[in-house]
Amino acid sequence: MPLLEPDPRALRPAAPTTPAGDRVADARAEGTPAGLREDLVALLGPGKVLSKVSDLVRYASDASPYRFVPQVVVIAETVADVSAVFAYAHRKGRQVVLRAGGTSLNGQAQGEDVLVDVRRHWAGITVEGERARIRPGTTVARANAALARHGRVLGPDPASAIAATIGGVVANNASGMTAGTTRNSYRTLASLTVVLPSGTVVDTADPEADRRLAEREPALCAGLLALKAEIEADPALVARIRAKYEIKNTNGYRLDAFLDGDTPVRILRGLMVGSEGTFGFVAETVFDTLPLHRLASAALLFFPSLRDAAAAVPLFAEAGALAVELMDGNTLRASTAVPGVPADWAGLPKETAALLVEFRAPDEASLATAEARAAELLGKLQLATPAASVTNTFTRDAATVAGYWKARKAFVTAIGSARPPGTTLLTEDFAVPPSRLAEACEALLELQAEHGFDAAVAGHAAHGNLHFLLSFDPADQGDLDRYAAFMAAFCELTVERFDGSLKAEHATGRNIAPFLELEWGPQATELMWRTKQLLDPQGILAPRVVLDRDPLGHLRGLKTIPRIEPVADPCIECGFCEPTCPSADLTTTPRQRIVLRRELMRQPDSSPVAVELLDAYGYDAVDTCAGDSTCKLACPVGIDTGAMMKDFRHRRHTPREERTAALLAARYKQVEASARLAVGAAERISDRLLATVTEAARKAVRPDLVPEWLPEIPGAATRRMPPTSRVGAAAVYYPACVNRIFGEPAGHKGPTLPEAMVAVSERAGRPVWIPDDVAGTCCATIWHSKGYEEGNVLMANRIVEAAWGWTGGGKRPLIVDASSCTLGIAHEVVPYLTDLNRELHAELTVVDSIVWAAELLPSLTVLRTVDSAVLHPTCSMRHLGDEAELRAVAEACADEVVVPDDAGCCAFAGDRGMLHRELTESATAREAAEVTARQFSTHVSANRMCEVGMEHATGRPYHSVLLDLERATRP
Repeated sequence: MPLLEPDPRALRPAAPTTPAGDRVADARAEGTPAGLREDLVALLGPGKVLSKVSDLVRYASDASPYRFVPQVVVIAETVADVSAVFAYAHRKGRQVVLRAGGTSLNGQAQGEDVLVDVRRHWAGITVEGERARIRPGTTVARANAALARHGRVLGPDPASAIAATIGGVVANNASGMTAGTTRNSYRTLASLTVVLPSGTVVDTADPEADRRLAEREPALCAGLLALKAEIEADPALVARIRAKYEIKNTNGYRLDAFLDGDTPVRILRGLMVGSEGTFGFVAETVFDTLPLHRLASAALLFFPSLRDAAAAVPLFAEAGALAVELMDGNTLRASTAVPGVPADWAGLPKETAALLVEFRAPDEASLATAEARAAELLGKLQLATPAASVTNTFTRDAATVAGYWKARKAFVTAIGSARPPGTTLLTEDFAVPPSRLAEACEALLELQAEHGFDAAVAGHAAHGNLHFLLSFDPADQGDLDRYAAFMAAFCELTVERFDGSLKAEHATGRNIAPFLELEWGPQATELMWRTKQLLDPQGILAPRVVLDRDPLGHLRGLKTIPRIEPVADPCIECGFCEPTCPSADLTTTPRQRIVLRRELMRQPDSSPVAVELLDAYGYDAVDTCAGDSTCKLACPVGIDTGAMMKDFRHRRHTPREERTAALLAARYKQVEASARLAVGAAERISDRLLATVTEAARKAVRPDLVPEWLPEIPGAATRRMPPTSRVGAAAVYYPACVNRIFGEPAGHKGPTLPEAMVAVSERAGRPVWIPDDVAGTCCATIWHSKGYEEGNVLMANRIVEAAWGWTGGGKRPLIVDASSCTLGIAHEVVPYLTDLNRELHAELTVVDSIVWAAELLPSLTVLRTVDSAVLHPTCSMRHLGDEAELRAVAEACADEVVVPDDAGCCAFAGDRGMLHRELTESATAREAAEVTARQFSTHVSANRMCEVGMEHATGRPYHSVLLDLERATRP
């Protein structure tokens, strides 16, 4: 095995943990069949075709309990690419599935043949008054961030908004907490551009669209109008269709599109919503947006039983609540896995239930009126107060309200993380008339108990929409039979007792497709089959996702979940982590790293598939992980895939490498001085020569150990630290080693960062002291991020012991001038400390320099500002929660402050941006496009190497915001 890769004996048990039938066949070890790969490369170009076995496996899972390995993955960049793939599928008799965010809960984003990624190159939003033109790869959260500046918001608001893309939202008619039946995609989508299976492109907003479609597709136009006429000629069918959409319903195709549309194009616009990628590719959308009411008041109300909670739902709905969310006892207890949720919820009685009720208003008077109505209702309800953290009152505190919503939106992941090891998770949703919500809850719980499931229930109670989760082991025939029996009974119960919708907002998907006729009846179901035949006569798009005549189709492709490292084992592959991952558009995402890891666990040691996966895993997963752990922040239950990758880096180190790293830590004072001399010498050598030399060294050793030279790297620090005094100091100032080695950016005039920090503190009347013996100390992040455990332990204990002495046993705060170093000293060193040093660490107060500067602002006089500043918040600041302070300091120095909507981790990660510059270039591409689209007076951040990374990405000079603050307050 190459040195670059982890040792399979260290990373996987000797025997596979799942049955052979669930593993990728050894015949697929070479990836995509040669003929298929060659055809698509010739058609699209090599950069758009992914064909390695690791590529196929990482796209084999979405957020559902299904797993299908595609034959090939295409990264489509343009409408022409999609049309070309459709044409190829027609010629060759192949099948195509479109995949964007991969957050689908029923296998809609998986295929067994050609899978087309329509996320990577399909992001973008343009706000046009009260409408928004949005590309399909844009996440709901990203779209709403842009709309918020205009006081607008999208109607659909799925809990997966952080990762769910607009294309997927339209394809599934996803709704969410507040959308109901009036704010969903069907009701708020003004127009769309679609690529039909035939390759025809239709912009439904084009006044000439019907004429052009009739010219290109006369049979399609005639067929749509004929189906419309047939439906309208049957009053009973019309009444049935209308009745089915009085409650939330995404099961099957939108037959009401034939009633609401009066031309073929208008019918087509309606049919595309909820069609789950089976009718065509939605290349662009135009939404009617809604007013964003920024004032909110919410309460988390606890009730003694589910029935009591359900009975209160219509009261709040009638009072005008925008959201009324239900959570049962299992959900509340499992939510304690979510960071920030009170631990005492774990002790709640099983019978307890809660409602999260929120009112929103455009002004104070309206909100006060709503709160008065709510207070009146509270006086009439039977509430429970079983936990110390429960208040049962309404609040406007934004942090508290956000905490409530975080717990509610983590429903799937919180329950999923608590599932028994080795089981897969099924998420289902259905709807009943809201007046029968309590009855439906009780019936569901009884049915689950009858079949041996202790599942959790939550949902959008105001709309009669409930969600439940089941965990089972599909490799266990008894478990599989029990699950199959439950699903059959559940579908019969929902349809026959409640005349409900088997899918309220998650779309039909593979799990409910066999039960479609049970809900809709033979006549309506056959109309859906005829519509599919009309639009996709060769059946090239997403077979078996909406329509499936196999009564056992929902039992195909159920995935096992092999056990992996404890840090990642709770993952349910929801994909919430993907948009924040720096390597998402380069190699793999956190979810894909875990998916690949699980496939390794499925394979025996000698498997050719395992060999191929390991060959790719070193670079695709381990080396190109920035280790920033922003995936932990995005994951509702805090899974830190970055930590797992760091552990893998440690596992593949040789004993010699570990000893060398520890020796460098032990002699870091000399290393630091040598590094400063080397950087100084490099200033006298051309960038081209340095790049040539480092490239040669990378080839001779290995790319993950030898950094590549970048022209943006600043020169050496040539000035001594500014003079300071311990006497009278308000704080100890610790200049990070990166700021002791490197000087200011090229062309910088004025004080160094340490000089600026000392000057600003002095002006504010809170002087700082720099110890004389900081040389040779470090926050330990260098060793931690590379997985060098011995060096990490040595340096972590050294810095804590030194800091405890400098601060007089914690009597003064320790100010650190690089956000990653602040995070390292404040949090990341703790697991590596001795027991004594852990006690010393607990006495320290570690403060980032940006937070310190924000605290100084009231005592400073700003004498000059610049016109505009663009900020790059570092990932360490996100972990520390310091982004607001960065903005506050920047706002003191600039008249306009902008944080790009696509700001994220720059992936420079100390020196990783020099080890793998392609990682930083990919991670910063979208943010850089925003930054370079206009001119800013200043470009600022709070970490030297992140500033280097952003300068490399944008060609614009980045520096610490503290330099601007010093200039703004300089007498």
